[in-house]
Amino acid sequence: MNYEDILIRPVLTERATELREQNKYTFVVLPSATKYQIKEAVRKLFNVKVVDCTTMNVRGKTKRLRGRPGKTSSYKKAIVKLAPGETIKIFEGA
Repeated sequence: MNYEDILIRPVLTERATELREQNKYTFVVLPSATKYQIKEAVRKLFNVKVVDCTTMNVRGKTKRLRGRPGKTSSYKKAIVKLAPGETIKIFEGA
């Protein structure tokens, strides 16, 4: 498994933006990825020191479209805490 395959996309929400002030960055990751694999992927791809990694499985929500029930996809989310002074440049707009 490549490091590029583990991290699917960054999460860009208001909550994730508030977490960035605490030096925590949020990503949607592969459901089969472990915490160690996620830490290594962030370390190798962004050249930063990772202190902690928290993961959670987000269940899909039930929605309705034109009166018919449906469901959004479930996914796995990881919150990665970096060492003090470290940043990921793509989140900062550079």
